[in-house]
Amino acid sequence: MLRGFWRVASLAIVLGLGLSLVACGQVGKLQAKRAFKDANVQYAQQEYKRAAALYEEAIAADPEAPYAHFFLANSYDNLYKPSRKGEKDNDAFLEKAIQYYKKAAEVEKDPLYKKRSMEYLVAAYGPDKMNDPTQQKPIVDQMIQIDPQDVTNYFALAKINEDEGDYPKAEELLNKAKEARPNDPQVYLQLAGFYNRQEEFEKTIEALKQRAAIEPNNPEAFYTISTYYWDKAYRDFRLKENEKKDYVLKGIEQVDKALQLKPDYMEALTYKNLLLRLEANLEKDVPKQQALIKEADKLRDEAITLKKKKTAGVIK
Repeated sequence: MLRGFWRVASLAIVLGLGLSLVACGQVGKLQAKRAFKDANVQYAQQEYKRAAALYEEAIAADPEAPYAHFFLANSYDNLYKPSRKGEKDNDAFLEKAIQYYKKAAEVEKDPLYKKRSMEYLVAAYGPDKMNDPTQQKPIVDQMIQIDPQDVTNYFALAKINEDEGDYPKAEELLNKAKEARPNDPQVYLQLAGFYNRQEEFEKTIEALKQRAAIEPNNPEAFYTISTYYWDKAYRDFRLKENEKKDYVLKGIEQVDKALQLKPDYMEALTYKNLLLRLEANLEKDVPKQQALIKEADKLRDEAITLKKKKTAGVIK
């Protein structure tokens, strides 16, 4: 009888402890929610020190409090001032931001905030902060593994490699982005920008033409190509006259495609005007030269009229 009593009593104690632990857990979650809510108010008012203290309070009450680690990290990130780099207290803010971004990337269950934590962590190692690309690379590489279809991560990693002078690796990553999203115009614009910085003009144009091929009804795609042709013909003094004229004519061909799709395309009209003037400068036949200038003047006037109408709100 006595033995049975102690068995029941022991069970009651165990159950009581379990219930109290559950109760404590619930209290902790309520405290965390309250602190998190108060922290959000301070965060919205850009009172980042107060917000950080409250986010830390929320995490102390509930170490798995959703979003708390990210916003705590971001509060410290906002407290850091690049202009005061080297000051102990200021640098400590960035160190704490990195610490909590890493923690957020580990514990955050919301995929969006997990991703955002990693993006901000990459930025924390960027040029105006820690300036440590060796720390950036593995994080971005992990982001690519998590979501191979998100081409922005390929772009970021390619830029890091480009800045380090590893141009073959940067190009490889941009081509991987193209493989992942072959119908994304941004992929080709990124490739074009990369090739342009390397002064590989033909590859730049090829990337832009590939972009236009997937957007055949987008006048901006053809207009963009024309601007690159104009810039090359106008600025590259190494070109021979026949090479300049070839680029000018190719630019006109592209801008005409843009204007066929959108006759009132003000920017395209402006660039066709500029291309025609370049052609006129290269023309030896005086009557042809004057005809080109006359056409250029007409296009310039059309562009000015359109701009005035847009400013007045007559057209969008």
